[in-house]
Amino acid sequence: MKQVTTFFLKLAVIFIGITVLALCIFLVPKFGNFAGELYPDIAYMKYLVFIVMYGAAVPFYFALYQAFNLLRYIDENTAFSELSVKALKNIKCCSITISGLYVLGLPLFHFIAKKVDPPIGLMGLIIIFASLVIAVFAAILQQLLQEAINIKSENDLTV
Repeated sequence: MKQVTTFFLKLAVIFIGITVLALCIFLVPKFGNFAGELYPDIAYMKYLVFIVMYGAAVPFYFALYQAFNLLRYIDENTAFSELSVKALKNIKCCSITISGLYVLGLPLFHFIAKKVDPPIGLMGLIIIFASLVIAVFAAILQQLLQEAINIKSENDLTV
């Protein structure tokens, strides 16, 4: 049963990675060019959009890799190890990095949203909020896992 659920989660991680890759290939360049067309007098506008969005893709893929490793540790029955704690710490740091990049890019999205009818700035806020929720969740799991490892090592010493 455990192998089936972790296999399903691994497929979900791969699907998420492919989806974000497709967005990075097809949607981000269009969005950057659109921002450049909105403000033709600001030549670097589209490059700022590229920096924020592609810059956030790097820690996103590193976090996906860490999640995949975490699922592999579960398959190998080494979930209660320091490697799992380190993977959760890396996921937390990546989520905070993504939030930070979008916080820095929020004025840029607001600037673009001034000329566009749909609320593009809301997209940035959703990404910031989702990344912070993931960071808090990973921090809680990291702390719980560390406490479980400490309890396990204490029990191993008493036996």
